Amino acid sequence: MRKAFNEELLKIARENKRVFLVLADIGYGVVEPFMEEFPDRFINCGVAEQNMTGVACGIAMEGNIAVTYSIANFVTLRCFEQIRNDICYHNANVKIIGIGGGVAYGELGESHHSTEDIAIMRALPNIVVIAPCDIPEARAAVHAIMAYNGPVYYRCGYKNEKDIHTKPVNFEIGKAITVKEGNDITIIFTGTIGYNAKIATEELEKDGIKVRLISMHTVKPIDKETIIKAAKETGKIITVEEHNLSGGLGSAVAEVISDSGLSGIVKFKRMGFPDVFITKVGSQEWIREQYGLGPKNIEEEVRKMLK
Repeated sequence: MRKAFNEELLKIARENKRVFLVLADIGYGVVEPFMEEFPDRFINCGVAEQNMTGVACGIAMEGNIAVTYSIANFVTLRCFEQIRNDICYHNANVKIIGIGGGVAYGELGESHHSTEDIAIMRALPNIVVIAPCDIPEARAAVHAIMAYNGPVYYRCGYKNEKDIHTKPVNFEIGKAITVKEGNDITIIFTGTIGYNAKIATEELEKDGIKVRLISMHTVKPIDKETIIKAAKETGKIITVEEHNLSGGLGSAVAEVISDSGLSGIVKFKRMGFPDVFITKVGSQEWIREQYGLGPKNIEEEVRKMLK
């Protein structure tokens, strides 16, 4: 997905001279085309994410569109104060690109995990929070965020994610995409973990269980209308996210259900990482399964709720 992001960004930069790419000495293997074609709009700040964020804000305040780019936890957690006070407070036109959200860098351990980023970013005023689930969404989302005037956090997959969508999508900020219709139960996911949800729904369909599968690619502003509609029509919702349960997608959906007065009539379950450090080291898929986020785990939760 990171390759798809950089390909689309390059296309946009060719048409818009206001686009700058600001790095923290990372991304090589995919950022060279931008660097070679637009050396005057490519800035490597070194391993100094706080400085990178301030530089990007300054670029944006001069009427440009600045894109910061690094591993998801480095581009958010390490420079949170600068995102808050520089970018969000000034409503600067900066796009924060976090590569490998969740446990995509699973073999590198907890220091490279990003399981709190959505909660932290969505707590800030003025910022949009987006997590595409596959390459079709990733490509379309680049154009949407670059057309949007204001701060955006874009949580991008690392590399070889499998597609959920079979064709290009109509991507709108704040508008969820219904991947599959169904009235027995609803699964709402965000990000690349959605592929596990897709596998689970296909297994359930073999037993005649019709799951409504929704890609909530925008966690903020969240699509309240789609959530309320699913709650009323299916009566059962499970959220799936590669993120800590505190403050992520599940929390955002729960807020909508509660504020809409539906909490007493909707069965609701959140699936995500527990409130612990992810100490297991291994592949992304293996870690997901170790913490109950594999396709079989999702399938079992659906069956349990339907009972």
